[in-house]
Amino acid sequence: MALIRSISGIRGTIGGRAGEGLTPLDILKFSMAYGDWLRGKNPGKRVKVVVGRDARTSGDMLNRLITGTLIGLGIDVVDLGLSTTPTVALSVTFHQALGGIIATASHNPERWNALKLLDEWGEFICAADAAEVFARAESGGCRFAPADELGRVVRDDLAIERHIDRVLALPLVQVESVKAARFKVVLDAVNSTGGIAVPPLLEKLRVRAELLYCDPNGRFPHNPEPLPAHLEDISKKVVATGADMGIAVDPDVDRLVFICEDGTPFGEEYTLVAVADYVLAHQRGKAVSNLSSSRALRDIAQKHGQACLSAAVGERYVVEEMKAHCAVIGGEGNGGIIYPEAHYGRDALVGIALFLSHLAEKGQSLSELRASYPAYHMAKRKIRLVPGLDVRRLLQAVEKAFEGEEMTTVDGLRIDFSESWVHLRQSHTEPVLRIYAEAHSAKAAEKLTAETIAVLSRIAERRSDDIP
Repeated sequence: MALIRSISGIRGTIGGRAGEGLTPLDILKFSMAYGDWLRGKNPGKRVKVVVGRDARTSGDMLNRLITGTLIGLGIDVVDLGLSTTPTVALSVTFHQALGGIIATASHNPERWNALKLLDEWGEFICAADAAEVFARAESGGCRFAPADELGRVVRDDLAIERHIDRVLALPLVQVESVKAARFKVVLDAVNSTGGIAVPPLLEKLRVRAELLYCDPNGRFPHNPEPLPAHLEDISKKVVATGADMGIAVDPDVDRLVFICEDGTPFGEEYTLVAVADYVLAHQRGKAVSNLSSSRALRDIAQKHGQACLSAAVGERYVVEEMKAHCAVIGGEGNGGIIYPEAHYGRDALVGIALFLSHLAEKGQSLSELRASYPAYHMAKRKIRLVPGLDVRRLLQAVEKAFEGEEMTTVDGLRIDFSESWVHLRQSHTEPVLRIYAEAHSAKAAEKLTAETIAVLSRIAERRSDDIP
């Protein structure tokens, strides 16, 4: 399987042939290209890069290869070891580094890994910078440092603690109210670094936590993408233990979902909706989500007299839109919360603290809170892409099939109907075409995805100039 290159980094399955899987040669090549790009961007400066990883079994290998390559380029490294994506992001600015690399494939299964690349602000590099890094990777020819100019490595074991302290210091995090609420939760950290980052946060908030899959050994006990189908164990344990809620995070702790006290999913789309409801009740400003996120966020923003804007899918694109419009809250419908008061990046620790503050203020159960929000239902499907398929031309053919409807082509193809919408786009992180649909009932959303897939199938079967 070919490597996936996007603003989300360089991603692939571990092993195989160079250029197909994510092999040691590929890790060296892209680490070298990123380091060389940073040197070129900062001539005459001593370059420093923060490096961290999630708990995948391949993570130690990536960490060693990345660190060794950067040292060889004459770049200093701050090694966080096991960490989270938002912790690395915050550490870039704390250490006044010029970039950061996180070895994590986020929600992908255990056999995957990736290099996520950050700029000097601790934010994902933009599309133009990513293209330059990828070009340098292919051209080679990088100059390595002589022995007396090699980089140095320092260890930082306090980064997660600083991250938690920063979260608790946010004005909207009502620490005393959360403590007084005496919440009991079940935490599923999928045996990755959420197991070392979330429990200390909960402890400082005096939240009693039953730990499920919190040993950071990298052996994922279920599919690590925090979707309802993968969270049956935590749902059962919430009911069995009489917990107020379940909390689940993905392997690098930038996505967050909740389980209601009765074991039903709160809904990954509604993580952002609930946090935005809380933030917009206390701060005036716009909200931003991506084109694949629920209309419920728009409804909540309008309730507070604020606008809700849409961006292309991808954290960097959402951040750019938030900055352009001075938004006070944003994120993605996959459970990603971006709160600028903390930093411009998805952060499950920030999301947990704001959500618990909201719940403590409301004095409701999770199921009651969920019932208070607009009722939308989303269906999410994905179709594996065969090599050589021209996705752009395929979507153009779909556009013709739905001619006359309201459409957006900023990111793939989104078609808006009066009571529903469907969004088709090529994934940044997997070799798949994602199909998301939303309607006022689960049945209607599933029907819309099925109809869209049927249209795709009919188009793909045509032997015409439009479809390869």
